[in-house]
Amino acid sequence: MELKTTTIEGVTYAVVQDGKPVYVENGKEIAFDAAGTRQTISRLNGEAQGHREAKEAAETKLRSFEGLDAAAARDAIDKLSKIDAKKLVEAGDMDAAVQAAIKPYVDELTTAKATVEKLTSSLATETIGNKFSTSKYASENLTPAGVDLIRTIYAEKLKVEDGRVIGVDANGNKLFSKSNPGNPADFDEIIETFVDAYPHKDHILKGTMKPGGGAANGSGGQGGGRTMTRTEFAKLPPAEQMKASQEATIVDG
Repeated sequence: MELKTTTIEGVTYAVVQDGKPVYVENGKEIAFDAAGTRQTISRLNGEAQGHREAKEAAETKLRSFEGLDAAAARDAIDKLSKIDAKKLVEAGDMDAAVQAAIKPYVDELTTAKATVEKLTSSLATETIGNKFSTSKYASENLTPAGVDLIRTIYAEKLKVEDGRVIGVDANGNKLFSKSNPGNPADFDEIIETFVDAYPHKDHILKGTMKPGGGAANGSGGQGGGRTMTRTEFAKLPPAEQMKASQEATIVDG
């Protein structure tokens, strides 16, 4: 765009139309309204600022809904709308209206939590039981009754953590390996630690049982046909636990 000029008596002047300088662009003359342009620019800047501020305000409000399940929220609102809250409020029982709205979700959560805890407990019991069944230390050193006794007495000291069986001491501290310092003790090390701490270990170790003391030909086999659940066994005093471990078969329960 080029300013249009004219020369009069040797002096060059800008061509003005209606008080506006005339510019030429591609052969076309345009009267440039500088004041109007400034007003337009000012207006556009104001609009841009308004849009930016509105956007920032919207983003701030949106952050408060982060993590919200929109479908679940709509479902909750729909259920709430079906409750005759007006009557409850009129009766002065707003809390009842709220509790009625959330009760289905609380019940569902409670049921789900109980199911998870039950499954977790069953999985832990099965995992620990499998470890006893495949333990090299237990099979080589303990009588069958001894295996049951150690499993029952030290049940509270065996935990499943991240899919791995760990042992804890009387203070709840994790047992660490003596052969591999810095790492948790493996299952055989845990059982050996428990056996060493058991005051009557001579009665449950293979090769230490005396004939007639409840072992079958010195092999440590369980006698009799009586059965007892681990829960029943755990309630017995230590002396009776020893006797029961030699005379009865201890089963899960």
